[in-house]
Amino acid sequence: MLRAFRDAFRIPDLQRKIVFTLLLLAVYRLGSAIPTPGVNTAALEQATSGGLFGLISMLSGGNLSQFSIFALGVLPYITASIVIQLMTTTIPALEKLSKEGEEGRKKINQFTRYAAVGLGAVQALFFSLYITSNPSFLAPGWDPGIFTLVVMVLTQVAGIAFTMWIGERITDVGVGNGISLIITAGIIAVYPREIAATAQLISTDQVQILSLVAFVAVILLTIAGIVYVYQAERRVPVTYARARAGAAGQARGAGQATWLPIKVNQAGVIPVIFASAMLILPNLIATATVTRAPAVNAWIQTNLTFGQPLYLLLEAALIFGFTYLYNSVQFDPKRIAEQLREAGGFIPGVRPGTPTAEFLGTISGRLSLWGATFLVILTVMPQLVQSATGITTFQFSGTGLLIIVGVALETLKQLEAQLTVRRYDGFISKGRIRGRLNN
Repeated sequence: MLRAFRDAFRIPDLQRKIVFTLLLLAVYRLGSAIPTPGVNTAALEQATSGGLFGLISMLSGGNLSQFSIFALGVLPYITASIVIQLMTTTIPALEKLSKEGEEGRKKINQFTRYAAVGLGAVQALFFSLYITSNPSFLAPGWDPGIFTLVVMVLTQVAGIAFTMWIGERITDVGVGNGISLIITAGIIAVYPREIAATAQLISTDQVQILSLVAFVAVILLTIAGIVYVYQAERRVPVTYARARAGAAGQARGAGQATWLPIKVNQAGVIPVIFASAMLILPNLIATATVTRAPAVNAWIQTNLTFGQPLYLLLEAALIFGFTYLYNSVQFDPKRIAEQLREAGGFIPGVRPGTPTAEFLGTISGRLSLWGATFLVILTVMPQLVQSATGITTFQFSGTGLLIIVGVALETLKQLEAQLTVRRYDGFISKGRIRGRLNN
């Protein structure tokens, strides 16, 4: 795959796509440095570290902590995509629309954009109210009135729409998935500053060299584990009893054998995001009960804050629950069993129909267990490693590494596929030229 990335720069067409992608990502990062009017970024950055705010800020490349014009970035689009995706499997009209090919996909994407803007407006209002409720978060000369609130919300909605446009242009014209690359660029953007802060700790002897070596070793092992699990899949053998159309449009003979791949981590980082979103509710309750119910506030601050044992336990339980829920929606054994039967395929040793659905459901359930365990380890381990080594300047996040590694692998695969297509086209063109010369 790394050779594919190197070879891509030798092809002018792919060169232009890569440069176009990098330029749009640079535009996004430039906008991330422009603060929203009326915000005191220094005070806000100190208050939004850790917890869900820290997770969202990490996914937005630090935009939330600074409340830049791209503070929410692609997060509303991601949430809207997940909601529309779940609704597609439950609402017959959307399910029918998803089966109408390219036109249906365009309409669903349009619904997703509208939902993202609406959801982003609500989220922008929530964060704007949070900022205006604390005078220290406001820049000098700005008062917590309706004008300030409207300016902040409109700025964020415009930033969401522009970020979606950048992501879609990268997907259509550039290389890779635009939304994923924007998230990855945001996560990587904070690494130089955190590496410099960590080096400062080493130079002042606040952290031992051995602790740094152990910290780096754990990061490398985590990356290796992510690559292994990300590419891991269970291949269920499938045999077709009658001829069927192949991928290239040619008929495959009776008895053609293939397999059905089922990924170990089908849900990606979605369960982690959902679990973190649920666990922000106790902190909101604590904020609302500071004066009215000090006992409740004290218990929440002691037990349900980021890094506490009860918090980690609830987070693990929610990750397991959301993993099974998401996989059950995404992977429908009954639908797949029906499609196999219609195509004349069957799993050797398993009867078609209900037995096949039960067999696939059992495999999916077992893989969901391992996938959820993997996500829990990625979520809990960084917190334990930072506590053990004392290195808190570098935000070692398993979720962030999972996104970076996954996007890098998918982008390299896409480059490799485009190189293969060009080599194949070139081979066919040369063959045609030789045939004409021979004739």
